[in-house]
Amino acid sequence: MTKQTTLMIGLVGLALAMGCRGDVEAAGPAGQAVREPAVAGQFYPADARTLNATLDSVLLDAMPGGRERPVALVAPHAGYVYSAQIAADAWRQASGQQYDTIVILGTNHTTAGFERIAVYPGSGLRTPLGVAHVDQALSAALIKEDPDCVADANVHAKEHSIEVQIPFAQRLFPNAAIVAAVVSSEDAGVVTRFGRTLAKLLAGRQALIVASSDLSHWPSWRDAVIADRRTLEAIATLDPDRVRAAVSARERGVPNLATCACGEAAVLAAMTAARALGATRGRVVSYANSGDLPVGDPDRVVGYGAVAFSAGEPGADATVLLPRSPAAQELPPTAADKKQMLSLARETIRRYLETGSVPLARGFSAGMDRPQGVFVTLRKRGALRGCVGQMVPGRPLRVLVGSMALAAAFEDTRFDKVRANELKDLEVEISVLTPFKEVAGPNAIVVGRDGVLLQKDRRSAVFLPQVATEEGWTRDEMLDNLCLKGGMSQGCWRSAAKLSTFQADVFKEGDFR
Repeated sequence: MTKQTTLMIGLVGLALAMGCRGDVEAAGPAGQAVREPAVAGQFYPADARTLNATLDSVLLDAMPGGRERPVALVAPHAGYVYSAQIAADAWRQASGQQYDTIVILGTNHTTAGFERIAVYPGSGLRTPLGVAHVDQALSAALIKEDPDCVADANVHAKEHSIEVQIPFAQRLFPNAAIVAAVVSSEDAGVVTRFGRTLAKLLAGRQALIVASSDLSHWPSWRDAVIADRRTLEAIATLDPDRVRAAVSARERGVPNLATCACGEAAVLAAMTAARALGATRGRVVSYANSGDLPVGDPDRVVGYGAVAFSAGEPGADATVLLPRSPAAQELPPTAADKKQMLSLARETIRRYLETGSVPLARGFSAGMDRPQGVFVTLRKRGALRGCVGQMVPGRPLRVLVGSMALAAAFEDTRFDKVRANELKDLEVEISVLTPFKEVAGPNAIVVGRDGVLLQKDRRSAVFLPQVATEEGWTRDEMLDNLCLKGGMSQGCWRSAAKLSTFQADVFKEGDFR
């Protein structure tokens, strides 16, 4: 059993939206003329309007293209809520160029025991945007020229790694024909031979190769950042041996790491073909992992990277992966950061309501990488509409803002979920918190300056600094209400209660109008 087959079976039952589908049996009639979508409504929107809105958002936010015309790209294939922004970063590098053929190389998540290269033999690939035309002549030529390639619609029937790329191709290159191949062998000879055959058949064409691959699976956020950096740095060299060495080294030393690249063979084949077609430069365009999204779990992540191969100045460019200085991360949020945080909170709510996706928090100063507590408050025509925060931060402030915005809009049990038609009437307020400091007693609390955390008998409650001022409470009234909020009796703070204070930098959208 190959490493890829073992991984595929081991991931059965893990989170669908993280990019690993649970099916292990082939399905669908062999030789079908048009492949029907298998994961629309799961990995990406099932209706054209919502799908177009999602593509609008991520392509608008995508990293701008470089000067060189890409020969090949690496793009992730998880659910759009997690990976669409990084995928858009990759595809945006080719935007504005002319391509008549797009070859999408996927990996095998669904067909146990298949260890060759499955070329889709049908005439088209359907998504909610319509049918993408398949270049059947080129597909047949691949099968004829490479003994490891076979025509097999069954391997493609439930496979998501190619399907999630097709809407980007349809949107950016509507007249290009598609060739779809699932690269299921990790044998170096097979992958190299396939890459060279692909390059031979694409010579003279205006072709773009897209390798569909996620990166690390299931380490912590911090471990993923380190592991994925090494993998992407190796991919940018255009040297398959360096990629294999980097993957082998990381997979032996990172806790909970199932793989460094879920699509390694597709990436290696694309690199081989790109080099044969004249690519001399690899550039890492962007990186994130699922823990960078407000809907992700930082303790168990999947990594996503965008890479472009071109005929530009020889060498590898991975400068986007360079860590920011620790000193810069200690700086407080700038005025620009505050304005962007407010914009991010609103956009997170809007996009989730309209598309089911969320924006990626980036473009902030280094200080926003620091874990810091934050509350997001929503007011509708001045009245409270939702307020949720996290006092003990587990993720960077830039990520936590989006997470708390979603919670304030949809998880504050005191209110109904926010509806799209309310957005125009909402004002967003953000409170960035200092760390807690336990105080000796209530006399140390200054109303208007201090937020207060009360803990007693395994119960707790917290008020932000501005609450007492807004309600017109004295210190004792604030503490009485804090007891009631925590489900305790009024006056509970007077005996055996633990009190901690914190301050908050509070700002709202009206401050920047």
